[in-house]
Amino acid sequence: MLELRRSKKSEEKNSKVGADGGDNVQDSDKKEKKPYAQQRPANTALRQQRLKAWHPILTHATVLPLLFGLGTLFAVLGAVLYWSALQVNELTIQYSNCQNEAPQDGSLAPIPSKYFTYRFHSSSKSMYENPPQWSVTPYPPSSGPARFNCTLYFTLPTQMDSGVFLYYKLTNFYQNHRRYMKSMDSMQMLDKPRTADQLQNAECKPLGKDPVSGLSIYPCGLIANSVFNDTFQSPVLLDQNNHPQSIYEMSEKNIIWSGEARRYKTPTYSAKDVVPPPFWQGAEGPFGYPSGRYEEGKIFDPSKNEHFQVWMRTAAFPTFRKLYMRNDTVPMQAGRYSLLIGDNYPVNMFGGTKAIVLTTASWMGGRSFMIGMSHIAVAALCFALGILLTAKQLIKPRRVGDTRFLSWNNPHKQH
Repeated sequence: MLELRRSKKSEEKNSKVGADGGDNVQDSDKKEKKPYAQQRPANTALRQQRLKAWHPILTHATVLPLLFGLGTLFAVLGAVLYWSALQVNELTIQYSNCQNEAPQDGSLAPIPSKYFTYRFHSSSKSMYENPPQWSVTPYPPSSGPARFNCTLYFTLPTQMDSGVFLYYKLTNFYQNHRRYMKSMDSMQMLDKPRTADQLQNAECKPLGKDPVSGLSIYPCGLIANSVFNDTFQSPVLLDQNNHPQSIYEMSEKNIIWSGEARRYKTPTYSAKDVVPPPFWQGAEGPFGYPSGRYEEGKIFDPSKNEHFQVWMRTAAFPTFRKLYMRNDTVPMQAGRYSLLIGDNYPVNMFGGTKAIVLTTASWMGGRSFMIGMSHIAVAALCFALGILLTAKQLIKPRRVGDTRFLSWNNPHKQH
């Protein structure tokens, strides 16, 4: 019996020998299972969840000072931000109806008060004694479609310190529409080869291919087709008789975001291969081609036109303003000024308005009270909560750690 048992054990051992004839047994049999106590994570503060932490006890003695402290901090910040916005001087004149309401005989007429707004931190009677005026002059008949030159006359009651910025402002224009925002071809703007069919079948549809000639539209898409084409000249300082005295020079350079120019390249297309967008054909202004076609050497170059680049950066809201000119070094002194506008852009088709905005800037930006008012609103909320909790503690105080409010001590709250 002893020999039989030994033979069975030897057979079992031999059956575990590897197929290569070696004497090593399988790895799973050689490895012994570790004891359960040795399988726990490393004994570190992170692995064992012993990191130091602060567990505040929210009592009236800690919450009330925190609320009043935060309220005071936000009130001070909000007041500073609000005061900074008040220091920004701003003049807005809407000229949408200049063609219809301004006199065309060379005389001047007051602009209705609903069309202009003065926002100067120092009030002056001259803002009301000398309201803005306007006049309009039609383009010569030989220049093509009927367009107008609108001249605005306005008075600055106080000096506008540098920098001074001239914006144009549009209302009810939805550049944030999804179909509109996508209607451009970035490869075409970078002078990458694109056929008319590729443009028409991609994001530029239906303004990728000219239906008459079958040529590519350059630049294609709805954004480029609707580019703002009114023009503004630098304001002219006038004397008491409205005669020109000096020009306040403003630059049309450096009006785009940094890095914006990298999205555009000088085109190498031939004039026989591309056509302007439909709204550019036969139009006046910097984006107008009266013949409806490009000429050799005169194809539109987006890399050299910052106004086009500003327009292609779509706005987030239907009422927006875009920078047109600026002067960063010379203050704009108080006095009477005239501003000549090439009135080319129609706004009646979308029920909107257009205006010029002459403004300065502070260390926090333009004349916007939103940031300051939001800080003041948070401060008011903190003070309101602090006063409410203080009144609650005074009227019906509650001792810290009172066990009477526990559910097992209050049978009415037991579930």
